[in-house]
Amino acid sequence: MKFHASPASAEVYSLGEGPVWDAARRRLLWVDIVAGAVYEGVLDDGTVTATRRHAFDSTVGAVAVAADGQLIVAEKETLTRVGLDGRRTELARVLEPGRRSRLNDGAVDPAGRFLIGSLAQDDRHGQEVLARLDETGVTYLDTDLVLSNGLAWVGDRLYSVDTVPGTIWVRDYDAAGGTTGPRREAFTITDGKPDGMCADADGNLWIANWGRGRVECRTPTGELLATVETGAPHTSSAAFAGPDLDTLVITTSTQGLAEPGPGDGRLFTANVGVRGLPTPYWNPF
Repeated sequence: MKFHASPASAEVYSLGEGPVWDAARRRLLWVDIVAGAVYEGVLDDGTVTATRRHAFDSTVGAVAVAADGQLIVAEKETLTRVGLDGRRTELARVLEPGRRSRLNDGAVDPAGRFLIGSLAQDDRHGQEVLARLDETGVTYLDTDLVLSNGLAWVGDRLYSVDTVPGTIWVRDYDAAGGTTGPRREAFTITDGKPDGMCADADGNLWIANWGRGRVECRTPTGELLATVETGAPHTSSAAFAGPDLDTLVITTSTQGLAEPGPGDGRLFTANVGVRGLPTPYWNPF
């Protein structure tokens, strides 16, 4: 099955990423990684209008929301709380200073813990991390990734993307207790590069395909069920949003394109006939 997404934003983002739906406030959040910015906006009838911009002095890989509206932001090496008054507080350092890496995609687990991955900014491979922040501090789930990317929970399993090898990993995940099982390969994508990811209410994965201009719906074992075409080659992430969680919001990028087209770097939306899962709120502990 093939769907076609429509451009949803007037603005163009260098590296749009990480859309998050905040149901309590009916707002959409997303980031522009290289611009070092977090955006808040309104989703209305398939159109996204930015209403607020939070600027940072470093790259911004991901954002998540607490139940009271506070934000947790992944800067280049650290995690930062943005309070309701706008005050910023460093919560934890994930990457050591001076490392040629940056924090990348992140998400909140069903119990409110924040998970975040990293990518290398040099030729070092196989040393990137997937980390988790909770009341005890930072725990490293993986330390041997090439480019940690999208995260999604389906039942009691965590799916995670390593973009360069195209691997989607899976592990058992006890959200209540925080314990995880051994990582194992769920499937590999060889046509394009898997990027950001979300899950729907039927338990399928929606994976942005960087290089192929689409989002792919796959079963947890990798069977391709549908595609959502954007026409923007560097399609970066996706999330279900809106009051009924029935609008797929897709981010794209102009990075690495010699001559960006009219849709590159814009947000897109599509109705794909399924609903997403409610986005868990970050628990500040």
